[in-house]
Amino acid sequence: MLATVPSATLFGVDGVGVTVEVHVARGLPGFTVVGLPDTSCRESRDRVRAALLTSGFSWPDSRTTVNLAPTTVRKIGSALDLAIAIGVLVASEQLSPSAIEGRAFLGELGLDGTLRHVAGVLPIIEAIDAPEIIVPPGSVHEASLVGDRPIRCAPDLRSLIDALTAESPWPRPPEDPAEPLVAAVPELAEVRGHQVARTALEIAAAGGHNLLMVGPPGAGKTMLAHRLSGLLPELDDALALEATRVHSAAGVLPPGGLIRRPPWRAPHHGTSAVAMVGGGSQRLRPGEISLAHGGVLFLDELGEFSAVVLDALRQPLEEGVIRIARAETRVEVPADFLLVAAMNPCPCGEGVTAGACRCTDRALDRYRRRVSGPLLDRFDLRLDVHRPDPRALLHGDAAECTAVVAARVRSVRARARARGVATNAALTGSALERLAPLSAGASALLERALESGSLTARGLRRIWRVALTIADLADHDGPLTAEHVASAFHLRAEPAFLRSSMAP
Repeated sequence: MLATVPSATLFGVDGVGVTVEVHVARGLPGFTVVGLPDTSCRESRDRVRAALLTSGFSWPDSRTTVNLAPTTVRKIGSALDLAIAIGVLVASEQLSPSAIEGRAFLGELGLDGTLRHVAGVLPIIEAIDAPEIIVPPGSVHEASLVGDRPIRCAPDLRSLIDALTAESPWPRPPEDPAEPLVAAVPELAEVRGHQVARTALEIAAAGGHNLLMVGPPGAGKTMLAHRLSGLLPELDDALALEATRVHSAAGVLPPGGLIRRPPWRAPHHGTSAVAMVGGGSQRLRPGEISLAHGGVLFLDELGEFSAVVLDALRQPLEEGVIRIARAETRVEVPADFLLVAAMNPCPCGEGVTAGACRCTDRALDRYRRRVSGPLLDRFDLRLDVHRPDPRALLHGDAAECTAVVAARVRSVRARARARGVATNAALTGSALERLAPLSAGASALLERALESGSLTARGLRRIWRVALTIADLADHDGPLTAEHVASAFHLRAEPAFLRSSMAP
């Protein structure tokens, strides 16, 4: 007999509908899974057999073939276990086909028949078009985020079959998990003696501009970067759903519903290229840049990251997506993030200009080569952060708090949405010229920089966008002035580690 059961599998960060076809016929006893299953999916044979037997069902003493259609897509993981078990029960006439009509099944099976949560439930559910979906109890809350059809659950296979055959009522779903404790947002008012850095931080948050901070240890670079998260507004519905889908596919979705706060990712400088951009040999997992989608990717000690890892960031910084290609698989994963980086001016941290550098010329050259010119060009804001004046630290006046600055950030982002983009950093060339015209003085200033070679064509657009954000923060309407452009130039100075390498 032939049984057909709807389900789905994970492909990158998207779900792909799968039809599980189970055929039980006369012949030598055997169990074969076809349709491009990976190793964990092929091992479902043993999990399903043990689960059926321990749940009180019989295992077909005949030839059983399982086909996972479409056969052109590789099936990843154990999410199809439950659908295969249901298909075996129907094909072996232990369960009526009418009991599963209009229902899809998703979940991993334990050897004792328990139903277990799998990664990527949210995108998988979106790919299933059945009127009703059965999932493990641990997946109910995540599955309900889609919210367009009934979601049922059962703790184990025996309870599920009893509910399908109406021998017992459907088990009640578990209560919604408690909201996770939200960590306190670092307060910007605690930052003293860094007025220019505070301004750069506000501009970065308001306009979505990438920020690089260079300075000696203890200057406050990391402290400043951590204050950025409190300045960003919550994600809108569409972006929250995208970010939640990515975290679900990676298996790191926290409880509490959609991700509303912009994600904050700070990988270690020893992170590999695959961990940073995503990928893998079979299952293509999202990397750190995708987990930072809609939020901030903070790279502390930028000069210690591998040059290969850093150069891999160049394409997603421009396009907001990362395209991962393998011999048989190609996926596109969202990766639209704000890049914030901090680094020392040299390996020893002090820099030549401080007069205390202990680095050799060879060490300086190697350190400088880690961060390529094309990557540096993608930082809209490049800031020297010096150790603050001790008097400002001990006796300085309290600065503006996070709430006040965040209100200005929201106002600037509202202006950007009125222009049709999420942030000013997303404005293209033609839209930038139309929505943010330059005054004669501003145009002349940019022209001189281009003629001297100190500004590239990419840098021109980035300076222009930063100048627009500066004007928005000042509530300025009309053409951008030379003062706005000059301020943008000031915040895009040549990094200290390049200047120190040329010092005598």
